[in-house]
Amino acid sequence: MEDFTHFDDQGRAKMVDVGEKNVTRREATAAGRVLVNEETFALIRTGGMKKGDVLTVAQIAGIMGAKRTPDLIPMCHPILMDGVKLALHLDEHRRSVEIQATVTCGGRTGVEMEALTAVSVAALTVYDMCKAVQKDMVITDIRLVSKTGGVHGDYQRAE
Repeated sequence: MEDFTHFDDQGRAKMVDVGEKNVTRREATAAGRVLVNEETFALIRTGGMKKGDVLTVAQIAGIMGAKRTPDLIPMCHPILMDGVKLALHLDEHRRSVEIQATVTCGGRTGVEMEALTAVSVAALTVYDMCKAVQKDMVITDIRLVSKTGGVHGDYQRAE
């Protein structure tokens, strides 16, 4: 169990102590998409969904999701985030809602989970707002795009 950082010497789950780590500038970007049909795509684009402006509501929900990450993911540390930038746009070719979140902080642990949670909550919100029109939407390709800072160094996904 020595190699597992989230277990104590009795094999019980624990939150890693990051108190000795240096504070560094950290940034993580995640992305994902929601695949929709032609009717749903048109309603999102024209603002015709009965629940309101899908992209704006999903953007706000994603930001709220990033802020609630440690409440959802058991071993995540509460982090004082400096910023959450969440952008949604429509891709006509894919007939999808494309979602990207970037989270920044100066801290002792990374913000990858906050960025991934922001994308996930935004995607779930798109689904929720459109489910009356379409039940077979697909939430897909949620992934870490990049991260900077910390002892593990930088990461850039090869797309």
